[in-house]
Amino acid sequence: MGYWKVPCVFLLCLFISFCLPCQLLADEVDKNLTAQLFIDASERSSRPIPQTLFGIFFEEINHAGAGGLWAELVSNRGFEAGGANIPSNIDPWSIIGDESSIIVSTDRSSCFERNKVALKMEVLCNSEGTHICPSGGVGIYNPGFWGMNIEQGKSYKIVIYVRSTGEIDISVSFTSSDGLQTLSSTNIKASASDVSNWTKMEVLLEAKETNRNSRLQLTTSKNGVVWFDQVSAMPLDTYKGHGFRNELVEMLADIKPRFIRFPGGCFVEGEWLRNAFRWKASVGPWEERPGHFGDVWMYWTDDGLGYFEFLQLAEDLGALPIWVFNNGISHNDQVDTSSVLPFVQEALDGIEFARGDASSTWGAVRAAMGHPDPFDLKYVAIGNEDCGKKNYRGNYLKFYDAIKRAYPDIEIITNCDGSSRPLDHPTDLYDFHVYTSANNLFSMSHQFDRTTRQGPKAFVSEYAVTGKDAGTGSLLAALAEAAFLIGLEKNSDVVHMASYAPLFVNSNDRRWNPDAIVFNSFQAYGTPSYWVQRFFTESSGAILLNATLQKDSSNSLVASAITWKNSEAGQTYIRIKVVNFGSNSVNLQISVDGLDPNSVKLSGSTKTTLTSANLMDENSFKEPKKVAPIQTLLEDAHKEMSVLLLPHSFTSFDLLKESASLRITEDDSSLLSSI
Repeated sequence: MGYWKVPCVFLLCLFISFCLPCQLLADEVDKNLTAQLFIDASERSSRPIPQTLFGIFFEEINHAGAGGLWAELVSNRGFEAGGANIPSNIDPWSIIGDESSIIVSTDRSSCFERNKVALKMEVLCNSEGTHICPSGGVGIYNPGFWGMNIEQGKSYKIVIYVRSTGEIDISVSFTSSDGLQTLSSTNIKASASDVSNWTKMEVLLEAKETNRNSRLQLTTSKNGVVWFDQVSAMPLDTYKGHGFRNELVEMLADIKPRFIRFPGGCFVEGEWLRNAFRWKASVGPWEERPGHFGDVWMYWTDDGLGYFEFLQLAEDLGALPIWVFNNGISHNDQVDTSSVLPFVQEALDGIEFARGDASSTWGAVRAAMGHPDPFDLKYVAIGNEDCGKKNYRGNYLKFYDAIKRAYPDIEIITNCDGSSRPLDHPTDLYDFHVYTSANNLFSMSHQFDRTTRQGPKAFVSEYAVTGKDAGTGSLLAALAEAAFLIGLEKNSDVVHMASYAPLFVNSNDRRWNPDAIVFNSFQAYGTPSYWVQRFFTESSGAILLNATLQKDSSNSLVASAITWKNSEAGQTYIRIKVVNFGSNSVNLQISVDGLDPNSVKLSGSTKTTLTSANLMDENSFKEPKKVAPIQTLLEDAHKEMSVLLLPHSFTSFDLLKESASLRITEDDSSLLSSI
């Protein structure tokens, strides 16, 4: 008996010590797992959300445009990337052949006044005689932006400006990166008289095979001197035929952006004014654009993606353009207010380019580029992140007064934050930027709760979780951003616009982490932050409903509700969005009031969830949808329903509202399955 007594007492103590805390823990978990969401869907408590609430912000960073959104395959097509002086750096162009067969240099003999550098190729060998060229000839090649994606069956337009002292026979071809595999090839032949002056040559190459890491090469086996300039290779298959890479623009279109802010960002300012983006240098024929070195993100752009192309992109996406221009201030130098009028005139000219009649000075330039009708430019931003700099306020007022006199309907955006204190200058909207940790951004879902409802409205033009919480695009970052956006949606009476930043990154040139869309020469995927934006595609122009959370001590939930219409299907939905930022599941009781009986249909309602096994999970080229929304049919969709919110998740519920003509009565219940 004594043998069993001690173990029994021990087991009893162990049972008490183990199970009692477990019961207490279970009680605590049950307590933390319950919340209620009350939604008033009546008209009296609802209000419209601005048509412009959610859009996109494009900056030329991470080779987002050059080597990305802009479909040009040739990098440094005008040989200008080394600067205006010669000898110039022709990188990434490389030479085929050794010095005994070919000598390559640069000179300033181009026919284009704004970009005078040209490449000179002296061919010392020949197809016959004592100095025979190597097999395949000698010449130059361009690997593009970390390899050209050449696809079988697709056609590519090649443009080359050429000049020579004699007749030419130039092989133009796409090859593999080592030059051993020829994907497509043709020859340009011309007599000496035909190319004694600069001549534009165009050829079309159709790829016979696919190679994701290709190059364009220009070779010859004919002795002589040949000059090249402005070498371009563009796929014929671009978005709406306007030169944009299809799959990247389609990813933007799927966000349904209501505006596009461009072209920066710091790209607009420059480290020094001499390297700031200037719109006039980016319009007109692409061959005549000088290009410039973006000294903030440290790479050359040919500016094929220029002011006109941004306006065209906005139109193609059905989005309003928001033009950000330099106000005479860079990161390191600035123009005194007394001398800023030339910058003001440049801005006025830019507005005329976008909006002016085709007979106006700058409207005529736009018309000559193929767009006689004005673009719908209604918003401009005076500078980027320049508030507080010595000359900003003085410069801003010069721009503001001049623009309002000439274009009183244009809405102007200041760099100065007006969310917490009144501004000391007039404006229509004020810019608000935030890059912070996940916890901070989650808490900022209430950032604008106490902002004055009077005066200018907020434009949250740059937001993101950054640092260790973000990685290169984590679920954790996305959940915090989702909560922040719900806060903006609920405060959309004072916040009229919002956009994530940065939008794109070429995986070969990460200047900033994270980004919404990652791509290389042939692949692309959305980070979790991209997928969060897809949850808000119907918010702009929708109706915001009064949604109230009742929860206990847990503050891990943020929620909103809207009514939106699917105009194509003629259906109206209530969309409920909830972020569970905590590590526990939550039983959420949803109550929708203010609807007629049977106004929520059982069929056609859906649930969409964004979550993953690990908070720091990311997408990749290998697993592009590791963290992506999963949509299922929502069973038991009623005005009173209980749903389970997974830990660390973002969930939306689309409840299909029944129209009066389709209202189901008890006698019609048999029709339920067919509706």
